[in-house]
Order: sequence, then structure tokens, then C-alpha cells
Amino acid sequence: MPPPPEFIDGILLIDKPTEWTSHDVCAFVRKRFKFKKVGHAGTLDPLATGLLVVLIGKATKYSMALSSCDKEYCGTLELGVQTDSHDRQGNVIAESACDHITLERVREEAKAFTGEILQVPPMVSALKHKGTRLYKLARQGKTVPREGRKVTVHEFRFDKQEGRFINFSTHVSKGTYVRTLVNDLGEALGCHACLAGLRRIRSGQFRIEQSVTMEALRNMTVDEISGKMFPLHTVSGHATHH
Repeated sequence: MPPPPEFIDGILLIDKPTEWTSHDVCAFVRKRFKFKKVGHAGTLDPLATGLLVVLIGKATKYSMALSSCDKEYCGTLELGVQTDSHDRQGNVIAESACDHITLERVREEAKAFTGEILQVPPMVSALKHKGTRLYKLARQGKTVPREGRKVTVHEFRFDKQEGRFINFSTHVSKGTYVRTLVNDLGEALGCHACLAGLRRIRSGQFRIEQSVTMEALRNMTVDEISGKMFPLHTVSGHATHH
């Protein structure tokens, strides 16, 4: 007999589909398997897909520690467009010609965005200003000053260009907004850029290959899902390591 849901603790890696929020995924897992406590270690924007580290039961107390890990992503940027959210889900606020931008030029400009950099968080984000989420202020058409934060971009690599779209991969420290990294690169290029697609493939020691899909979750039992989890001692060791 498997233990009842309230006595199951561990970490579950889920391949988040596009349009789902990280909160949506946690709510689904909580309701579907009747777990009392479900959290995650690092939000993915609705536009993004890929690795969401879901914490269940006592593992939720390691949320902050596990969120502090480096992350790896692959994605696509679109040249010639700027949005208020720095990705394609936002409102377009500027457009410009970009036919003259080559892959070599992008790679050259991107050198300034590797290593330790100062990044100003976007207005469309969950950070707070005087107790109010920035995205709520942005919806009201307000813009408030945001302090730059030090983040580290270990790698920002560009693989292929097809017209205005460029595929890239990046390895970044905690707190890095990849969509803002793309936006700022577009400003340096003088032609604007926004994030067209993003997929997280690694978070700390966990990789996308170890994850389960939402479709698979719909058909799994509590016993099957507990068999997919990393046990609590693995979680605590990983959190301590980072």
C-alpha cells in the first residue's frame, strides 16, 4: 500500500507546457493527487516551456535554496520588435528595420552581456514596488524606477538565424530575466528585440530529460507519481550543496 498523499514528500520534475503558469501546474498537481503542500523552485513565464521543479510536502521548505541554482535555457529571439514585457506576449511598443543585422554582429554585441552584469528588471514582473506587484502597476500604464541587480550570464550563444529570428542558448545565475537579456541586446544592436520562445532545460542538477509531461500526469496514480519523485534526502542534499 502506498502512503497517503499527505505523507508523501519529494521533488517532481515537470515539463511545463506553454500558456500554463507555474501556479497553474502546482494547483493541478495539488488537486489531481490530493497533496496538501505543493510549491516550486523557480517560476517559468506562461510563454516559456520546460523544466519546472515542483516541491511536494516537506520539500517545499527548500524552495528558496533550490531556486538559487543556475539555470540553462534555449530559445528564440525576434529582431525588430520591442514589447512592454520584453516577450511576444506583451504589447508592441516599438518596431524598426533589422535586415542589416547579421549573426556575427549579434555575437559581437552579446559579449557585453556575458559575465557579471547589472540588469534592470522589467515592469512586467512579479517583483514588488511599495507592496504592489510591478505587473499590476504596468497594467495601469504606470512605470516606476527599478534598481539594477547583479546577475551572471555564464554563456549566451547564438546558433542559427532565419530572417528576423535567431535561436540561442544561455546559462545564467538566479534572478536573471532572459527576456530582458534579449531586450537589452536588441537595444545595443539598435534595432530592438524581444523573446519569441523559451525552454528551460536545466535547473541546478535537474535536467529536462528527467521530467514528466502534464499529459502523462493526467493518467498516473499517486503510487506512480511518487515513484517519479526524487526523495527528500536528495532534495536536502542538493539544496545544501547550492
